[in-house]
Amino acid sequence: MSLTLNALTPDFAAEASGLDLSSPLTPEDVSAIHAGMDQYAVLVFHDQQLDNEQQLAFTKSLGPIEEAIGTSLRKPSEYRLPTTFADVSNLDQDNRPFARDDRRRQFAIGNRLWHSDSSFKVVPAKYSLLYAHVLPSKGGETEFADMRAAYDALDEEIKTVVEDLVCEHSQIYSRGRLGFTEFTDEERERMKPVLQCLVRTHPTSGRRSLYLSSHAGAIVDWPVPEARALLMDLMEHATQREFVYRHRWRVGDLVMWDNRATMHRARPFPHDEPRDMRRTTLMGDAPTVEQRM
Repeated sequence: MSLTLNALTPDFAAEASGLDLSSPLTPEDVSAIHAGMDQYAVLVFHDQQLDNEQQLAFTKSLGPIEEAIGTSLRKPSEYRLPTTFADVSNLDQDNRPFARDDRRRQFAIGNRLWHSDSSFKVVPAKYSLLYAHVLPSKGGETEFADMRAAYDALDEEIKTVVEDLVCEHSQIYSRGRLGFTEFTDEERERMKPVLQCLVRTHPTSGRRSLYLSSHAGAIVDWPVPEARALLMDLMEHATQREFVYRHRWRVGDLVMWDNRATMHRARPFPHDEPRDMRRTTLMGDAPTVEQRM
């Protein structure tokens, strides 16, 4: 069978069917997936039966992967998964939910803020692919915001203001919004801010989008209060319900999204119930400030 896409929202998320992601894809399948991502930016594959090796093989068939190193507060001795995966579960290395006050869990609550994966890295991520193994009894949905539509809806005066702005992104900023400020010197060094353009142009579709994230905490050459006020206004604009798709997970769902054109956030769930979600990630092409030049 070939890939079939059915829109879940106009010109944004789509349900993808016709492919078994546990099996090798043809070049035609790979091209169809990339074309679907260029059009919708979020694709939902239901009823997939994937182990880690199969998810990783599917991801690598789409392009080079980004390894998850130094993106959480888990120490290497505490890893539950290889670094080819971002472990976005609430589970420790023994597959038990973190205690409510566990520092690692508190840091991970930052995923409930709107963000774009790896915007805190010099070369930010391209696609994220998240697979559901175990789900809580309620909650834990993921919401996605269409940053292309958000940009299109800006008035021309604001488009002119944001056109050439460059922001500083860091997990220090995003966690600080929630009152998490106790970082070691090593963590502060690892999480030093990086520069990202506030407006991006998609290299394939040519569509413009806002590149926002809770990780963005400053604008180059702007006073901090004025910068954060603008970023808050843009965030409020970009996450209006008309731009948002809310995904209610089922075990066996694989959802992939284009970080260059979307933001997302996780929703709360019972802290003592397991939520086992495993993410693979495709590398981006270059720093955004270089892509603009």
